[in-house]
Amino acid sequence: MIRRFGEQPLSDISYTPRPGVYVILPQDHNLLVTFQTEPAPEYQLPGGGVDAGEHPIAALHREVMEETGWIIGTPKRLGAFRRFTYMPEYDLYAEKICTIYVANPIYQRCDPLEEFHHAVWMDMETALPLLGNEGDAHFLERFMMLNGYL
Repeated sequence: MIRRFGEQPLSDISYTPRPGVYVILPQDHNLLVTFQTEPAPEYQLPGGGVDAGEHPIAALHREVMEETGWIIGTPKRLGAFRRFTYMPEYDLYAEKICTIYVANPIYQRCDPLEEFHHAVWMDMETALPLLGNEGDAHFLERFMMLNGYL
């Protein structure tokens, strides 16, 4: 069973499974995150949904490019979690199955391609309490402890 973070699912709602991939992008003591201004301001690990028929690693590269403009290399899977949420941009109640990776940020090819997203570098310790969901923060904290950042 995959660990759940966030709110309990509502018993009267039917949730649609939504697989997604997200990534920790460290460089020294800094972390590349995306700041999404809509539908609500939030710092996030870059990533998003895996489209039907899409390989998760291809989705990870696509999502990072869309949200940050960065090319990444050598993604390694850290783990997964799930959370139940309403996604207003899709008018969808989703059971998000979130797979977390760590990868090397190689270079910034362009500005973020997705509207309302901004690539932001910040110190990992600063980023930790700012991340918009508990699952992202859990995996970042675990990464930081395993790699001597905490």
